[in-house]
Amino acid sequence: MALITVVICSLDGEQRIGPCLDALAAQEDTGFEVVVVDDGSSDGTAAVAARRGARVVRHRRRRGLAAARNSGVAAARGEIVAFTDDDCLPARGWLAGLRRAWADAGHDVAGIGGPALPTGPDSAVIRYLELNNPLGPPEVDLARSTAAPYRFVRYLVRNAARGAPSGARPVYALVGANMSFRRRTILAAGGFDDRFTFGAEEEELCGRIRDGAAGVATRLLFTPDARVAHVFAPGLLDTLRRSRAYGRGSARLYLKHRRSPTLFPFPLLVGGLALAAARRPRQLALVALVPLALFSRGPRAALRSRDWVHLAAPFIQLAQEAASDVGFVRGYVQMRGEFARP
Repeated sequence: MALITVVICSLDGEQRIGPCLDALAAQEDTGFEVVVVDDGSSDGTAAVAARRGARVVRHRRRRGLAAARNSGVAAARGEIVAFTDDDCLPARGWLAGLRRAWADAGHDVAGIGGPALPTGPDSAVIRYLELNNPLGPPEVDLARSTAAPYRFVRYLVRNAARGAPSGARPVYALVGANMSFRRRTILAAGGFDDRFTFGAEEEELCGRIRDGAAGVATRLLFTPDARVAHVFAPGLLDTLRRSRAYGRGSARLYLKHRRSPTLFPFPLLVGGLALAAARRPRQLALVALVPLALFSRGPRAALRSRDWVHLAAPFIQLAQEAASDVGFVRGYVQMRGEFARP
């Protein structure tokens, strides 16, 4: 049985890391080790992890998520390196599901991931995240084109769809909360780019792997049998903070590779309509209904379930996309020099 190394990167995760490690201790699979990378925490993260039997790697100062992942890979003894986050709760069959998928994988498979399913105290935000999972893997059809019109059409199709795909399939990229790679593949690809302090570091690595940086291992697969639950805070501010950080990560990704930027058009559209109708109360009231039409998944869920909390989903999505756009623009302005081309 090949050893799997589970890497968990944590910053000030004293309150989160314990439940995550307890969930790993309850795994059906027993052929694994756990490495916790403490990325310069100011609390007792390292002590909590050590008490639960994890091998701890400590950074003296905060170096960012990509650098922490690289430290975990360097410390790993396993042939397969699996990643999850300190605010995740792996299901009992998580590692067993990954192991089965790897057993069936060919030499051209570079990475395998599974579902990261939102959970948390009941609130409108948690119900929105369950309906519009931000941790779903980017689908493989994104590889067909980086042109903005094509990406916009895919965005519209995704918004109109009743739900995301759920079966085993190839994907465009894996998500950091639930992904695994052969250790030699990560090393051959050059590891994670440590300029990516939070957000898009896994997508950037996956992109280099797809482009052949690790040789013949270029395929990325999704298996529904390896599940983790991702615990989110119930309030809107935490979701907007994450979205802004993901936007900054997307700016880094764009600046490095100059592919289609991840910018959402509807916040600008709704904002423009609101400004145009600012002095016309009746028109402004109509503008307030526009998100219900643009993001119809929430209203349709409300009609199906008679759970009217879902009517808040379009407005949460609009705010989330606006926060991501703000993060992208600020990140682009602040990091242009870092990724300047000669």
